[in-house]
Amino acid sequence: MAKKTAPASSSRTSGSKTTTQLKKSMNGKASPAKAAEGDQPVFEYIASLPQPQRGISERIDALAAKTLPGLQRSVKWGMAYYGVDGGWCFSSGAFVGHVKLMFIRGTDLKPEPPVTPVAMGKVTRGVELKNAKDLDERQLASWMKQAATMPFIGGRKK
Repeated sequence: MAKKTAPASSSRTSGSKTTTQLKKSMNGKASPAKAAEGDQPVFEYIASLPQPQRGISERIDALAAKTLPGLQRSVKWGMAYYGVDGGWCFSSGAFVGHVKLMFIRGTDLKPEPPVTPVAMGKVTRGVELKNAKDLDERQLASWMKQAATMPFIGGRKK
């Protein structure tokens, strides 16, 4: 089965799509995107974002698809969630001025990601990306691979 990736931004049309209203910081849902399992809801969430958050989110999604075999996607709490083996590994949420990429078991990653997001749990760590140039794909892929070895499944470690 071929890996599914989000289409490049140049192939998206803004026609009838509305742009997501982004929050300034983490305080519950990142956006009004409805919770839904699967690739298409994540692609629609990403397509609804303004630039530069859309471009950053597209790169994160494409890197996740390239890096993790059997990638699962979902929209939860107004953010894109990524996982493997029935568990969630990291999320990506767009906010005013940046995108937060948060690893659910971030304190277990080497090196530990620098940002401790508010209201995301004591072990969650991540990065804040203000533009696509901020993406260190080699480091993000390493963290994605590490996170995939310990997906979060219903409050218990795998």
